[in-house]
Amino acid sequence: MRKILLSFFIPIVIFAFEADNCAFGQEQKDETKSQIKISQIKNDKSKESMEKWLNAEFGLQPYRANYLLPIGYAKDDYTSNIPDTVYKNIEAELQVSLKLKVGSDLFGLDEKYYLSYTQQAFWQVYIPSSPFRESIYNPEGFVIFPIRDNYSIFQLRSLKVALAHKSNGQPNTSDVIFSNGQALGNLSKSINYYYMTLRLQHDTLLTDITLLAPFPGSDNLSDNPDIMDYLGYSEVKFTYFINAHMFSGMVRGNIVTGKGAVELTYSHPHPLNDSTYWYVKFFSGYVESLIDYNKNVTKLSIGFSFSR
Repeated sequence: MRKILLSFFIPIVIFAFEADNCAFGQEQKDETKSQIKISQIKNDKSKESMEKWLNAEFGLQPYRANYLLPIGYAKDDYTSNIPDTVYKNIEAELQVSLKLKVGSDLFGLDEKYYLSYTQQAFWQVYIPSSPFRESIYNPEGFVIFPIRDNYSIFQLRSLKVALAHKSNGQPNTSDVIFSNGQALGNLSKSINYYYMTLRLQHDTLLTDITLLAPFPGSDNLSDNPDIMDYLGYSEVKFTYFINAHMFSGMVRGNIVTGKGAVELTYSHPHPLNDSTYWYVKFFSGYVESLIDYNKNVTKLSIGFSFSR
């Protein structure tokens, strides 16, 4: 019961914190610096630097959705590589995703350069000791080329070119044998890859068409040499806005193996705070997580997001 209460109280506390900030205005000043005055400072550059420090303006922005989903219900129980540890088919899930603009217009094309970091965690909060089933770390570097297409049927808006790494941060455990003779297997899962995304817009419908591939060389897939059979080389995502509602649908896969995944999401602003959203996610297919990339998972998750 303690675990269940904890999983529900976490988003409530976060929501209360967000609502409190909104109640005091949009700037959300750091109260620990409230007594510092800068109006009398004559050096404009120093004054500008201090103002950014006071307002915590460091350029970080949301990248992918930031969410906390206390309830995620999968069709089947998750498997564990560790003896005497049994995972349930219900867990919490959270994601933090941020980006930082680091440059622009190096080639005169009005392009923008970014670094980003996304961390996704699957939390078995409903079993004793509440372990994290897996945490996934996903840094990226990418450039966005704007496309001003107002006349063709495609209505192209941008081209994104990215280099990325995704892993669960685990060591290679292929040689680990437990006292009962059971092999642990390799917990390390990772992939280095690059991708391109072409974005189209038709009124409130956005379409993202992505092609991706691992870096050349076997070392980039040594932990999971067949992961591309399940992840695939292409992805299409639709995002649709109607009033305050936002819907998204993603399909990806490998046309040779016939394996892939479908993900659907829905979000709507909370009635007491429009910077917090109700968030629902449905996933069915492969590579929900890296540790279980070759297992078919069907899962419905419900909770809150703090960006879209």
